[in-house]
Amino acid sequence: MNDKQPNGLALAPLGLFLAIFIGTGAVLSAGGTEMAFYQLSATVAILPAIVWALGMGRGKLDDRINIFIRGMGDSNIITMCVIYLLAGAFAATAKAIGGVESTVALGLSFVPASMVLPGLFAVAAFIATAMGTSMGTIAAIAPIAVGVAENSDLGPALLVGTVVGGAMFGDNLSMISDTTIAATRTQGCAMADKFRMNFKLALPAAVGTMLLLYFLGSSGTVVAQESYSLLKVLPYIAILVMAVSGINVFVVLASGIALCGVVGLATMPEFSVLSFSQDIYNGFKGMQEILVLSLLIGGLGELIRFHGGIDWVIRAIQRMASKEGRSAKRSGEISIGALSAVADLCTANNTVAIILTGKMAKGIAEQNGVDPRRSASLLDILAICILR
Repeated sequence: MNDKQPNGLALAPLGLFLAIFIGTGAVLSAGGTEMAFYQLSATVAILPAIVWALGMGRGKLDDRINIFIRGMGDSNIITMCVIYLLAGAFAATAKAIGGVESTVALGLSFVPASMVLPGLFAVAAFIATAMGTSMGTIAAIAPIAVGVAENSDLGPALLVGTVVGGAMFGDNLSMISDTTIAATRTQGCAMADKFRMNFKLALPAAVGTMLLLYFLGSSGTVVAQESYSLLKVLPYIAILVMAVSGINVFVVLASGIALCGVVGLATMPEFSVLSFSQDIYNGFKGMQEILVLSLLIGGLGELIRFHGGIDWVIRAIQRMASKEGRSAKRSGEISIGALSAVADLCTANNTVAIILTGKMAKGIAEQNGVDPRRSASLLDILAICILR
């Protein structure tokens, strides 16, 4: 079998992976297990799918193994993995020097009582954009939202919802978010370009949200914050400015890590070169699962392509578009968004969904004239918002 023959059966291993992952989560959820869909690691659930894909087709097994290794070693996959490591290291070192606390305190120090809700939204958005994680942002700011609820007549649900909304907005824009890294590397576009594309799409919704929050939060108050250090906020600001300016992402992240080290040594007596190195390593460890999964999915995706699965998907979409009378570009955009959304529903993990569908989305984009920036943006937005 060669990679020029469309073959729907080539997608079966992918279906097996989803069946194992979803089935395990559903069974555990029915049994009352908390965080049921996170009990089985996707890096383990994908192994039977890889075995099946390696056994498909004719020819030597050694040849198919080489194809799998080639997919794992794809330059985009390796680049993505290195960026994951650097992004994890930056997030860990910035947190270790107190950057999160200082940024929250700085942001809220400028928020008047009548603007507490828009202020929390904006602070959460900035921190999520700088940190590249919505969950980390929520963990940092949610206690503040609860404190505001205790000192005002604003409900805790409204306040925590405001933080969640801001965190999701910022995570979608962040250039060091794992979803952004996955979307841009699989589609072959620059992070700064994807940032501008997402910003245009998300800004109207954010402005409308902040106006609504302003009217809902007029009776709010601001909980007193601890003092802040502008130096500890500087690494976040630096990487945002450099990234938007179009500087190479490796330079951006490496500079951010180095700046965190300099700030930590200058402001914290207990901070040392040894503890700095340990923080970097902890950041690496935090990215271990997504890094390994990216490599495995890269190999599985190459096997699916070799067996004709991606060509089959593209042909099916083209036939559907011709029947419904849509333009090729519009049909491609809808298909890319649908792929990301369905994968996210199945895996309950937006990053996994993007990595899983990235190669298929790129093929659809190339065949239907969809701009890589647009396809990366659609992958990211649909994967992030579908389960939120």
